[in-house]
Amino acid sequence: MGNIPDVIHLSFTEPVVTPAGRAIDIRLHGNDLGQLKYAAIDLYQWLSKFRGVLDLCDDLRPGKPEIKMRLREGALSMGLTSQMVAAQLKAAFYGRTADEIQVEQTSYEIDVRMTDSNQDSLGDLDDFYITLPNGRQAPLTEVVHMEYARGYARIARINGQRTVSLKADVDTRHANTAEIIEQLNAEFHPNFIKQYPKIRISYSGEIKESATTQSSLARGFLIGLIGIFVLLSFQFRTYSEPFIVMIAIPFAFIGVVWGHLVMGIDICMPSMVGFVSLAGIVVNDSILLVQFLKTRREQGYSPYESASMAGRERFRAVMLTSLTTIAGLIPLLSEKSLQAQFLIPLAASIVFGILASTLFVLVMIPVVYSIFADLNWIERI
Repeated sequence: MGNIPDVIHLSFTEPVVTPAGRAIDIRLHGNDLGQLKYAAIDLYQWLSKFRGVLDLCDDLRPGKPEIKMRLREGALSMGLTSQMVAAQLKAAFYGRTADEIQVEQTSYEIDVRMTDSNQDSLGDLDDFYITLPNGRQAPLTEVVHMEYARGYARIARINGQRTVSLKADVDTRHANTAEIIEQLNAEFHPNFIKQYPKIRISYSGEIKESATTQSSLARGFLIGLIGIFVLLSFQFRTYSEPFIVMIAIPFAFIGVVWGHLVMGIDICMPSMVGFVSLAGIVVNDSILLVQFLKTRREQGYSPYESASMAGRERFRAVMLTSLTTIAGLIPLLSEKSLQAQFLIPLAASIVFGILASTLFVLVMIPVVYSIFADLNWIERI
């Protein structure tokens, strides 16, 4: 697009379906604004080296140009104060009510100020005169020292501390947010705290939300496993067979990882949600096999005879149970629309998790059941 005058930051974005905010949202906290600025520059330059980091920017936006004035030495001996100088400048540029007249029923205020032609450039300040307490006048440049500067449009504060935020998006084809943060903590942060000991780093956006969600998912996953075990204990009236049924769950995770590799997508939060959901889905196949084994044992077959028949005779039932679930998710997995992109990792976890667990279950459940029977755990536990 070429050079655009007065533009500070320009970015092009597309709609993204995500509940977590920006992929990278790093906050620097401290009281020294100058140190915060230099720290933000160092962090900006470090993040810029990653190819997949896009639209990197901070919230230190320059404000309007301003002139800072301070009294020269000797101004106080003339009886001048900074309040007096400020009041005269305000009156000259913004006006002051000099009188009020009454015309019939209407009252009019008479404001006095400099003409527009005398206040349209900074050079007019060089010709401005300050009235001293004794009535004499002195050029403004003789009583004050003027410094041209430019501050910041906004200074954010969190819990009373000045804060500078650096935000960016991540192109998942070239970079991963978790890997970038891991490198930041391992490589950048040790030197950073040595150089800026009074500045603290915190994370927000996707990083913070992911940590919160992971903790919540782990807690919910544990509660779900306990609930599944309790229900299966009532079903089989034993504590050993629920363990055999739940062996399918870790095999499902192998399928989740494999499926993401095949589809070329990163394991993300929706992926983990899909895996947690698998805990209650993949046990269905195991229940079919364990119930078959239990029935054959009650009919007088040995554990080894029951195991050898399980995979062969329950193959069709197990495969149909899994394939019907997979078939229902295939349309979502092959969807190309933007609205579905957030759900595709979830669907991939479920589809490939079920597929892997089904193949393992047909072989491993009879084997594990035979081992438990050989150790006499099924009758004792």
